[in-house]
Amino acid sequence: MSFKFSPSSCRSRFLGAALATLSLLSGAPVLADDAAVDQAKAIVAKADEIRFPRDGFQVIIDISSVSAGEPAEDRKYRILSKGNENTIVQTLEPATDKGQAMLMRGRDLWVFMPNVSQPVRLSLAQRLTGQVANGDLARANFAGDYEPKIIRTDTIDGEKMHVLELTAVDRGVTYAKVLYWVRQSNNWPYKAEFYSLSDRLLKVCRYDKFKDLGGRVRPTQLVMEDALKKGEVSTLRYSQMAAKDLPDRVFTKQYMDKLNRVD
Repeated sequence: MSFKFSPSSCRSRFLGAALATLSLLSGAPVLADDAAVDQAKAIVAKADEIRFPRDGFQVIIDISSVSAGEPAEDRKYRILSKGNENTIVQTLEPATDKGQAMLMRGRDLWVFMPNVSQPVRLSLAQRLTGQVANGDLARANFAGDYEPKIIRTDTIDGEKMHVLELTAVDRGVTYAKVLYWVRQSNNWPYKAEFYSLSDRLLKVCRYDKFKDLGGRVRPTQLVMEDALKKGEVSTLRYSQMAAKDLPDRVFTKQYMDKLNRVD
């Protein structure tokens, strides 16, 4: 039996082998990418749990905002939150705004005012006071709102930090992009930079004064600085965090009138 050499057959075998090799080679990076994504998601989720409990809780937040040449503006809020998806923000001070409250369900946000019959829909990105957006108080859920990616490791004051790029899952979240520094040793958040849709740096947040709060060590102070206007800073101080049974019926429009009767 004679063997007939076929150039086309040879090319087919070579192409098939090449494709098989590329398939194997391309498979390894895919697995590595999957592992990196899982690691990034785990880091962000653990940092979220350090910032706030996963179960129902309440906390008091005092906010002091300063602007160049202006007296400080002080405000106080009570936060009732459950599972990062349901939150009520009650205004306690100043007295002129007492009784106002925001209700968040998922990424839907409404404000209730004592003398207005119907709630008003709000954006999470809308400014609440000073450098603080509505979403900074109502929805602190980086794990649910962003797709994370580890982009590098930084060393700051001798501590190694994961630096993650968080990309918004949709336009309904508070910021389009976040650069997030998290300590490698314990997953404590260190700093965040918040960016607009056009990739413009809006503000920088530092997580400070880690103390026991609500049963574990957490940052009890956040300092938010305007990246566009020097000297405009808001300082958020957290206190009186406690576990609280919050049934789902609390986070409804019908239940808001009862909760708005603050002491």
